[in-house]
Amino acid sequence: MEIKSAKYLISNVDWAACPKPDKPEYAFIGRSNVGKSSLINMLCNQTKLAKTSGNPGKTQHINHFVINYDWYLVDLPGYGYAKVSRNQRAEFGRMIANYLQNRQNLMAVFVLIDSRLKPQALDLEFLRQLGEWGVPFNVVFTKADKNTQSETARNAKNFINKMKEEWEYIPKSFVTSAVKFLGRKELLGYIDELNNVYYNGDDE
Repeated sequence: MEIKSAKYLISNVDWAACPKPDKPEYAFIGRSNVGKSSLINMLCNQTKLAKTSGNPGKTQHINHFVINYDWYLVDLPGYGYAKVSRNQRAEFGRMIANYLQNRQNLMAVFVLIDSRLKPQALDLEFLRQLGEWGVPFNVVFTKADKNTQSETARNAKNFINKMKEEWEYIPKSFVTSAVKFLGRKELLGYIDELNNVYYNGDDE
């Protein structure tokens, strides 16, 4: 897939105010400081589409971008640690839960996992919640440039093995680096496949 156009559309705190669900949609989420904004910018081949920050918790809305006038990319607030109050974290949680459970054109949630870390309980719990809600997801390992290739592969394998303790089916996963553009072709290719399913049905 070639990204010819990527534009910011709208930000909301209420899923019901999101754009009309007339295009396939893909949401990106992860723990705070997992490199989400950098990954989104890399995928869209832009430097400032999604706002990056050294301070966790920068994203506080459901942010919609329209890509190639053909599909929506959604930047969701991070889960877990952020420099906000407990009440605000609870509000973020409700906002995210309502969006994920009600957005009818949501094709997949890309859950970002820091490839430098051993499996984190918070990430596994979030995947478990998605499963309970019946929300389709894929795992995206980020910051692969900050590891050796063998370290990244080992950490990704350990995370997948941890998932296998609970999951019968393991969804497709991706290893990425926003610095080296690693995984961009594979991620966009997968989105393209899902777009074809959305627009053309399973027969395509």
